[in-house]
Amino acid sequence: MNINSSSPVWLFDLDNTLHNASHAIFPQLMANMNTYIAEVLGDGVTPAGSAAVDAARTLYWRRYGATMLGLVKHHGVSAEHFLRTTHEMADLASMVRAERGLGKLLRRLPGRKILFTNAPHRYSAAVLRHLGLQRHFSHHIAVEAMKVHRQLRPKPSKLMLRQLMRRQGLTARRCILVEDTLANLRSAHALGMRTAWVTQYLRRDDTHGLAHPLKTLNRPAWVDVKVKSVRLLPARLHRLR
Repeated sequence: MNINSSSPVWLFDLDNTLHNASHAIFPQLMANMNTYIAEVLGDGVTPAGSAAVDAARTLYWRRYGATMLGLVKHHGVSAEHFLRTTHEMADLASMVRAERGLGKLLRRLPGRKILFTNAPHRYSAAVLRHLGLQRHFSHHIAVEAMKVHRQLRPKPSKLMLRQLMRRQGLTARRCILVEDTLANLRSAHALGMRTAWVTQYLRRDDTHGLAHPLKTLNRPAWVDVKVKSVRLLPARLHRLR
């Protein structure tokens, strides 16, 4: 299919954007992460306590944008092992919750769509398969592919976003990032991308530590469009052109 070079290219996040990860997946992921971090911080016999785990997870998230990067940098953890272990969920299919009609929505949006997620490929491909949305995305960019100079640089890295545009032959103005995470939208906006913030699955009282704390759901300056659901994007297209 030929796509006009001036048509938009949609970069869709996955978790809490295209489906409700807060329902069951994030709690399980957080439990897996806590177990993993406790072993890493422990003395080889006794795992670290919950206070130490919470402190490390929060510190690394805030400093590096991803807990994994702090574990790699400060504890010699293998990123691949961390991702594989923490995202193992035996009953993933039953945990996926999403709105109906997402495929129809994606068909209505003009331009190419790219799945662009900080989750690992095996997990994100499985979720996409359960959602039945694989055929709607021309590319699937998972966290393993987000490397700059052989170093992992997941969202919100501006270096990685620039590299993505070069590899895909895109200008920032053509790109629309659809996300639940404000830090990622802020980086994209700073580079000239347009931004859409999806809020329906966000929890301001988040206890899972997987998102920066939200003091308000007011639309910040670096968000072009705020929508409760991705299904509302077609009605806001005029704000994203």
